[in-house]
Amino acid sequence: MQNKTLSFIATGLAVMVPTASYSKNANPIKKPNILYIMCDDMGYGDLGCYGQPYISTPNIDKLATEGMLFTQAYAGSPVSAPSRASLMTGQHTGHGEVRGNKEYWINAPIVMYGSNKDFAVVGQHPYDPGHIILPEIMKDNGYSTAMFGKWAGGYEGSVSTPDKRGIDEFYGYICQFQAHLYYPNFLNRYSKSAGDTGVVRVVLKDNIKYPMFGKDYFKRSQYSADLIHREAMKWLDKQDGKHPFFGIFTYTLPHAELAQPEDSILLGYEKKFFVDKTWGGSEGSRYNSVVHTHAQFAGMITRLDTYVGEIMKELKKKGLDNNTIVIFTSDNGPHEEGGADPTFFGRDGKLRGLKRQCYEGGIRIPFIVRWPEHVKAHSVNDHQLAFYDIMPTFCDLIGVKNYISKYANRKKAIDYFDGISFAPTLLGQPNQKEHEYLYWEFHETDQIGVRMGDWKLVVIKGIPHLYNLSTDLHEDHDISAEQPDIVKKMIGIIKSQHIPSPYFKVTLPKD
Repeated sequence: MQNKTLSFIATGLAVMVPTASYSKNANPIKKPNILYIMCDDMGYGDLGCYGQPYISTPNIDKLATEGMLFTQAYAGSPVSAPSRASLMTGQHTGHGEVRGNKEYWINAPIVMYGSNKDFAVVGQHPYDPGHIILPEIMKDNGYSTAMFGKWAGGYEGSVSTPDKRGIDEFYGYICQFQAHLYYPNFLNRYSKSAGDTGVVRVVLKDNIKYPMFGKDYFKRSQYSADLIHREAMKWLDKQDGKHPFFGIFTYTLPHAELAQPEDSILLGYEKKFFVDKTWGGSEGSRYNSVVHTHAQFAGMITRLDTYVGEIMKELKKKGLDNNTIVIFTSDNGPHEEGGADPTFFGRDGKLRGLKRQCYEGGIRIPFIVRWPEHVKAHSVNDHQLAFYDIMPTFCDLIGVKNYISKYANRKKAIDYFDGISFAPTLLGQPNQKEHEYLYWEFHETDQIGVRMGDWKLVVIKGIPHLYNLSTDLHEDHDISAEQPDIVKKMIGIIKSQHIPSPYFKVTLPKD
């Protein structure tokens, strides 16, 4: 399928050439290092290389010019926890254990924000301990593993925390609900090298001197995004090239509250957006009021871009950049909470829908891969992929053969792996297998999404809506009445792919 849908991408990529069979004359591949950088709630159009006119992202744009930019890549879900679960498990949300942001708050006050009290146990629904996840595969194949940022794969003390799931080093938020704040009371840590026996809390003492709400909140000085990035850089600095490493950097920027240090990044945007908006908060909101909302949002993305620049500088300094696969992406589409203004920035990249929706804007995300001498520079590709394709792709790239038979859970009659490796696309090789369809479901808004070629079915509370993305990228014209056979076929896909969950229920369409 030709890329007819992305003509609105600006010329952030200086040169765009079709993917070629690039790996034929490349140096022999040894086991590569992998850095998977995933930000939070970044829309498809939030980067310069995807056409964003207001926000400066030179380092991420450079990744795109030095690698491959995908125009039809999809998150695992329109919200955080199940999207990350799809990445980790190789499953879509009709099969996986985690299909929503189910929270666990145990033995603690009902009200989380507004005081300095914390829950005794916090976190999300855990991954199935019987189903292998990506860090465990990497660990099994000789990689040192680390994760910095959001875990969201199990509450504290559950059967699925980083120390129990193949992660050697972790620093960040076990609970993604806690991650709505950038000046939290505590973060979590697990360090195998430091002798930790499990995940512990790191209390941010400078923060708890001040309240969580009101003007004094911004006197808190320990900014979580910076703390997480510093720990990631410390870990990266320890890598000596003797053993392969796998790092998952799940930065929380630009998610949730609009807050950051008042430094040159923010001040620069305050001058640029001299006519700006103020968000006064709302009753019961988890976010503080904020001024300069456009400057705050743009600054958060540029701050993230600065982190990416520091990562690449460190890789080059250590001589590791040529044999390190660097991927940059987002966990789902853009949000509008806390004063965020996706309309102003055109954050959905001319796609309909936001976070929590199975329209394109909620699930189509930026996706960039850089691997010198193996992935063709200056390339743009319209291959359709989803997060559950990452597991088989990484297995191919590190030399794991027949990963399904090797890692399938033998305790169950059936264990699902839904991904297709896109390693041939990355390496410029022929015979890339394509998905017959891509699948999503999300219980909170009672939506199901199916993409089959150019056809897109969005089911809302059991009612199907059909769109042809080749002529209607914005999903404005429901043609379900005109294409009953297509609708019937795609409903059949839903019926075949949905395995009922006691925790995450959706309304299936009628035949």
